[in-house]
Amino acid sequence: MKTDLIGGLVLLALAAAYFAATETIPSSMLDDDFGPRGLPVYLATLLGVLALVLIVRALAGLRAQCAQARLNTGAAANDEEEAGDDYTASLGRAFGFLLIGAGYLVLLPILGYPVAIAVAIAAIALYEGAARDWRIPVVAIVGGLGFWLLFNGLLGVAQPMGVLF
Repeated sequence: MKTDLIGGLVLLALAAAYFAATETIPSSMLDDDFGPRGLPVYLATLLGVLALVLIVRALAGLRAQCAQARLNTGAAANDEEEAGDDYTASLGRAFGFLLIGAGYLVLLPILGYPVAIAVAIAAIALYEGAARDWRIPVVAIVGGLGFWLLFNGLLGVAQPMGVLF
C-alpha cells in the first residue's frame, strides 16, 4: 500500500509537470480538442485522475491495514519480513518496467514508432510472464500497427519514423 501511495504521488507530480509542459505549446487559430495542444492536455488530465485514484485507493488500504493492525497487536516479526520482501519485489518490478521504457526511447529514433512500440509490447508481455508462443509477436505487430494507425490515421498526429523504418 505504501508503494501505491508513493507511486500515485510520483504520477501526480509527473502529470503536473506534463501539464505544465503542454502550456508551452504555442496555440494557433487551427487548434481543436485533439490538436497539438488539446490531446496532451487530455493525456495529462487523465494521468492526474489516475494518479488521484491510486492515491485514494492506497490511503483507503493503509487505513484498513492500520485498523487490522490494531486488532492484531501481536503480529509476528515474520509478517514484517514478508512485507519487506514484497516491497523489494515491487521495486524490482517497477525498475524492470522503467528499463523497458528506456529501451523503447533508445529504439524509437532507430526503428521508428510502429516497430519500437511493437517491441515494447512484446517486451512487456514477456516480462509479465506470458507464454512464449506465436501470440506474442502477433499481438505486438497488431498493437504496433494499431497504435500507429490510431495516431497517424485517426488523430492525425504524426509519429516519429526511424532510420531503419
